[in-house]
Amino acid sequence: MVRLKADVPEGHKRCRGCGEVKPHSEWHRKRSAADGLASRCKACRAAAAPAQHLRRKYGITETERDEMIASQMGLCAICLTAPAVHVDHCHNTGRVRGVLCFNCNSGLGLLRDDPEAMNRAADYLEGNAWKPTLVAPGVYQLPS
Repeated sequence: MVRLKADVPEGHKRCRGCGEVKPHSEWHRKRSAADGLASRCKACRAAAAPAQHLRRKYGITETERDEMIASQMGLCAICLTAPAVHVDHCHNTGRVRGVLCFNCNSGLGLLRDDPEAMNRAADYLEGNAWKPTLVAPGVYQLPS
């Protein structure tokens, strides 16, 4: 089947996504394309970007992410107060664990997803700080 070329004014291009004719300023450059422009306009590419990111990075769709958020009643799985907006995953296995708020997701990352570090942080917050005992000059005994 041969596609007929529509009349497109000079300096414009038709988007394969939305079908609109837009000026070249509405397109990203693409060296490998015959005309040097991407096949979809900037607006269509921006609209598709979040879905592509979820699929590429986490292997999930927007629908699956939205189902996880709904199962958490829209709240962060850790603090239970802030809106869940960031997909959390295990950096070793890549498995998606849930959806968290920015602060909780950042906290896990800063503690390097280490459960022992998390437990020590919880102990510290509860006032059970880890304190070594000085046994001899320069020699400390760790608490058991």
